[in-house]
Amino acid sequence: MWKISKQSFGFVLTFSGPQSPEDLQAWLQEAQRQLQAPLPANWGVVVDMRELPALSAASQAVMQSGQQAFKRQGMVRSAVALSDAVTTMQFRRLARSSGIDQWERYINVQTVDNWQTAAKRWVVEGVEPPL
Repeated sequence: MWKISKQSFGFVLTFSGPQSPEDLQAWLQEAQRQLQAPLPANWGVVVDMRELPALSAASQAVMQSGQQAFKRQGMVRSAVALSDAVTTMQFRRLARSSGIDQWERYINVQTVDNWQTAAKRWVVEGVEPPL
């Protein structure tokens, strides 16, 4: 399952459960549609991947296209909430490949209390989240 929620600061993206390439292609199409609407200045994205298992190679390729689409449309920062070490390593690599790693921060929800606040502070104010 995936969900896109438009917020005053940009978007909240939620991914849970296995994501096939077809699932992520549907997400990408919807994301591209929503990225055409007017966006706030210096907008960013909070990504909730707490319940996302590692992606297949084909699903990773679609996700990378999505990351690039958000960046092309002006995303300034993103914060990703994760709970799985393998998925975290996978997304760090994807961010490097798609060129968003400088603007993306990863929050381990098992060690950071109130991860939502930490994520939003990074996206809106540029305050580094706790490690």
